[in-house]
Amino acid sequence: MEDYSIQQNRIEQFGSLEFIARQVVEGFITGLHKSPFHGFSVEFAEHRLYNAGESIKHIDWKLFGRTDKLFVKRFEEETNLRCQLIIDNSSSMYYPFDKKVTADNPNKITFAVYASAAIMYLLRRQRDAVGLSVFADDIELQTLCKSNAIHHKMLYHKLEELLNPISTDLRKKTFAADALHLIAESIHKRSLVVIFSDMFENNNETDKLFQAMQHLRHNKHEVILFHVTDKKKELDFEFDNRPYKFIDVETSKEIKINPSQVKENYIKAVHEFKDQLKLRCGQYRIDFVEADINLGFRQILLPYLLKRERMQ
Repeated sequence: MEDYSIQQNRIEQFGSLEFIARQVVEGFITGLHKSPFHGFSVEFAEHRLYNAGESIKHIDWKLFGRTDKLFVKRFEEETNLRCQLIIDNSSSMYYPFDKKVTADNPNKITFAVYASAAIMYLLRRQRDAVGLSVFADDIELQTLCKSNAIHHKMLYHKLEELLNPISTDLRKKTFAADALHLIAESIHKRSLVVIFSDMFENNNETDKLFQAMQHLRHNKHEVILFHVTDKKKELDFEFDNRPYKFIDVETSKEIKINPSQVKENYIKAVHEFKDQLKLRCGQYRIDFVEADINLGFRQILLPYLLKRERMQ
């Protein structure tokens, strides 16, 4: 089978974000059927397991004949899961800046948008409700969780706006801690909370950030943090041995330096932060998933589906 990321790149110029999300998901599911996850319940997106004692009126007997399991046809108004997608839209999420951004060659914000759109498509297939939150130095968007088609269309439109921002201001600071606290307060019913962020908060705010993440576990929410990075550059600091000008996109401060002069200390510091982040996530029972923008969307969709299975 041709890799779905290549297929996705080819159709990108012809379709909407929703159409691209469908291509990503269908390619992913086809890949699942050829993997050890063959038979994963996503293939029964229009059904749910039959519960003993309920009416047999809506059992799908044809599906029973193929699987030897009892499934009930699911109806439009049924909602099995509530999912709040949260996207960090701060300036650091627009890295890398110096390349032609596509779904197959994304920067961090583009990766987060396409990944969110693919999850939304899965949620729609499963008759689940979805809401969307976007934050930077403030909460830019906050919607309720709904499962109807009109709501999904609106969310795709909002995601497309992130791909084509009206403002070109690249000095939006990250206030993840404050934003996550406010979002946590707004989610009243038990939900799956899915966060896409590089978590590059001000060093002085680290404790507040961890407190906000713990707050998201309030009301027994399940939480997945997709730690979005360009691993090669941001974590491993792999730059050529020549002078570079590094610019802080949130403050516009500049420094000219040869990466080899700071690489060892930089890697030590950034990995200490990542290890601390993983440790805190483990303590709070938050799923921490490393999301390298250069490795495609399987690393997103499979952890999401596994988490959803555990919530059944």
